[in-house]
Amino acid sequence: PSTLRGEQLRGQIDAYRDFISTIVTDTTKMSGIAASLSTDEEPIKGSGVKRLWEVAKFENQPVVAAVTLLTKLENDVRFAEGEALSALLANVDAGDVRVNELNAFVIPQSRFVMRGEKYSANIVLAAVDTTARPTIFVGQEQLPDSHGLYEFTTSRTGSFDYSGHLEVTHGDGTVTSHPFSSSYVVMEPSATVSATMMNVLYAGIDNPISISVPGVPNGNVSASMTNGSLVRNGDSWIARPGKVGEDAVVTVSASMNGGASRPVSSMTFRVRSLPDPTAYINLGGGGGNSRYKGGRPISKAAITSAKGLGAAIDDGVLDIDFKVTGFETVVIDGMGNNMIEQSAGSQFSSRQIEAIKRLNRGKRFYISRIKAVGPDGSERILSPVEVIIN
Repeated sequence: PSTLRGEQLRGQIDAYRDFISTIVTDTTKMSGIAASLSTDEEPIKGSGVKRLWEVAKFENQPVVAAVTLLTKLENDVRFAEGEALSALLANVDAGDVRVNELNAFVIPQSRFVMRGEKYSANIVLAAVDTTARPTIFVGQEQLPDSHGLYEFTTSRTGSFDYSGHLEVTHGDGTVTSHPFSSSYVVMEPSATVSATMMNVLYAGIDNPISISVPGVPNGNVSASMTNGSLVRNGDSWIARPGKVGEDAVVTVSASMNGGASRPVSSMTFRVRSLPDPTAYINLGGGGGNSRYKGGRPISKAAITSAKGLGAAIDDGVLDIDFKVTGFETVVIDGMGNNMIEQSAGSQFSSRQIEAIKRLNRGKRFYISRIKAVGPDGSERILSPVEVIIN
C-alpha cells in the first residue's frame, strides 16, 4: 500500500523553506535557498503535463538515485540553516548604537539660583560613538557642528524656548529620531553701583528707578514700596514717595524656574523735599543762554523784551520747572532811594519796565521776594537775582 511519505516530505520542505524566509532578509541569498528547496511541480518532457514534485523525483527511480537526491536535499537544508544562523547573528545588535567613549555630564535646571532656593541638576553618564555622530536638528535647521555644539549671538532680552531632534543611524541601516527641548534666559549686561549715603527720593514728583534681578526676566520681577507708591513703567519703575522725613523701603521679589515669587532684596531710601530752584529771566530762544541768572552785564533791550521770570532745578541731576507766581523789582534811583515795584505773576509789569528803561549803563537792579510753586505744591521764596545793565 502507498505510504505517502513523499507527500509528507514535500510538506515538511515547504514549511521549512517558509520558516527560513522569515529569518534570511537578504533577497539574493533567499532566492538561492528557495531555488534549492523548491518543491514546484515539474513538466513531463515532451508534453505540457506536470507531475507532483515527489512523483517526478522518486517514482520509478532506483534506490541509489533516491539516496543521492535525499543526500543533496540534506545538504541544501544544512546550507539554508547556516544562512539563517548567519542572519540571526548579524541581526543580534543591528539596531544597537555602538559607543566607544563615556563622559560624565552635569545638566543643571538653571545656572542662576537665588539664596534660599534649591539648586537642581542631573548628573548623568553619557555614551557616545566618536566614529558615527548623530545628525542634529534645531527646529528644521541642521546643526553644522557634529559634536553637538549649539551656539549663536543673542539679540534681545527675555526668556526663550527651543526644540529639535537627533537622528541616529543604526547598524541595520534604520534611523531613529530622538526629540529634545530646552530654554534659556537673556539679560542685559549689568552691574549695580550705588552710593549708600545718596539713596534719596524726592517727595511730590515721579522718581524713575531701575530694578532688576540677575538671571530673571523683567516680567518675573515685582516690587513694592512703603511710604508711597511704586509702579512699573515699561522696563523701569516710577516711585512717588509720600511723607518727607520718613524712609521709603523698596522690596524686590522674583520668581525663578516657575516657582512662587519670593523677596530677594530690599533698599531703604531717604525721602526729602525738592531743593529750592534757581530763578532766571527767560530771554526766549533755546539753549542755556536763554536763562539769565544774573551776575553778568546784559542789555536793557534784552531785559525789557524778556518773556518774564522762570524758575527751575537744572543742576544736571534734576530738571524740574517751577511756576513763578510773583516777584518785586528794587531799582536804586539817582537819590539813592529804593524804588520797589510789584508783579503779581511771572511777567514784568509796565511800571517795572518803565523803571528799568530809566537805568543807565553800569547801573543795576534786583529782583527779590520771588515766589514759585513746584510740582509738589509747596510755595518757595527764592534768592534774589542781581541784574547789571550793559
